[in-house]
Amino acid sequence: MQRFREIAPGVLVATSQLLSCTSTAVLADDGGCLVIDPAVSVADLAALAADLDGAGLRPRTGFATHPHWDHVLWSRDLGDVPRYAAPRAVAAAEAEREAMVSEAQGTAPGHDLDLFGRLVPLPAGAEHIPWDGPAAQVIVHDGHAPGHGAVFIPDAGVLVAGDMLSDIEIPILDTLAEDPLGDYRAGLRRLAAVPGVRWVIPGHGHIADAGEFRRRLDADAHYLDLLSAGEPFDDPRCTVKWQRDWHEHQLQECRPASRRTATTPRPFSLVRNSRPGIPPGATPGSRTRQTRYTGQRSPWCRTTSRPTIPGRPPAPS
Repeated sequence: MQRFREIAPGVLVATSQLLSCTSTAVLADDGGCLVIDPAVSVADLAALAADLDGAGLRPRTGFATHPHWDHVLWSRDLGDVPRYAAPRAVAAAEAEREAMVSEAQGTAPGHDLDLFGRLVPLPAGAEHIPWDGPAAQVIVHDGHAPGHGAVFIPDAGVLVAGDMLSDIEIPILDTLAEDPLGDYRAGLRRLAAVPGVRWVIPGHGHIADAGEFRRRLDADAHYLDLLSAGEPFDDPRCTVKWQRDWHEHQLQECRPASRRTATTPRPFSLVRNSRPGIPPGATPGSRTRQTRYTGQRSPWCRTTSRPTIPGRPPAPS
């Protein structure tokens, strides 16, 4: 785990080696802080808590950008505080808790399951995280997952993008949604409309300045345009197998129905039933979410209400 570093006044970021996850802390004047998406191993969370404690900072509030296992983690060292998420994200986390626990235990075992995914929905109509520190605006959409909530800190010009706007990943769509492409495009439009972004923090990958923020918006919009055209294409971010496989899955899922190949399962499935620990009900070709894939473990599909996505290798240095 990289130690917290200040990227803008009052905003600290650390990046884990596993999955290249970013963890963000927003500081209040009195030493309290808002902790967003702390991740990802037990040791990583312990290091985050130790860094904050060593700097005299006390977590006062938490926020999960979306309901995937590596974004709903917490530890007792971070304190007993409310941990918010958008209402749709909370509902999805509750519905898929068992499957998310299985994924966490498979990739980053040892987390306190009493704290795992214990989220509180933002108050009805709330557009900001309720805490007494710097304003933290929540931008909610369904582009990557139900109730995906980016967080914008206007005072610092920092956008915590969740699993969007990565330099090391293609756009990962929720391919069980009614309109995956439309949802993702709507999410990009919402992020593009945020005024005054000077820094963007993706959930996985490298922090970017304002110019790179715009470049990533354009790159992801271009990817979606090519995806909707239905013709095979390559993306420079597809440098590892899990991304190439997910790219092919998305190409098939988003292709006009008249042009889908009858032999391709819906959705694309990376089932390895020979691997120990596959949960009951994981069958080839089922309409499932995919688990994360770190590059060291065989991926598998599990039957739930929505698909998971593969995991990520570390970001390039």
